[in-house]
Amino acid sequence: MLNKLKENKFKIITAIVVVIGFALIRSLEKKLFYDPFLEYFNADFHSSPYPEVQTLKFCFGLFLRYFLNSALSLWLIYALFQDRDIFKFSLFVYAFFLMVLFAAFYIILNFFPDGGWLLFYVRRFIIQPILVLLFIPGFYYQLQKSKK
Repeated sequence: MLNKLKENKFKIITAIVVVIGFALIRSLEKKLFYDPFLEYFNADFHSSPYPEVQTLKFCFGLFLRYFLNSALSLWLIYALFQDRDIFKFSLFVYAFFLMVLFAAFYIILNFFPDGGWLLFYVRRFIIQPILVLLFIPGFYYQLQKSKK
């Protein structure tokens, strides 16, 4: 087992650095990103109208957060699997979800004033590194299955 740890030292260190990066993004979110929805979703948002938003500043903050989480996620995926095809596929999926999630967020924010829960979950996918939690076990399973 000690030999396995020595062999995978780079993967372990990378995983630790990425998790620390995710934690820093999360812990410094109020300082780094303009997001009036942080307080909105902590309150009783079911009956409240959406908060006033500085659109350009808010979109830049959301994009920056998505970009940072995606970059860390892609770094982790590449470090764990060291496969260019997996990396390219992941990059494509992250870019695709960037467009889909931002379009959905814009539509919900501007055309569905009572869509608080829907906005909450779309925003959650934008600001949290949820996709990497799905990709790592999926790619691992795929690699194990292809070895058989």
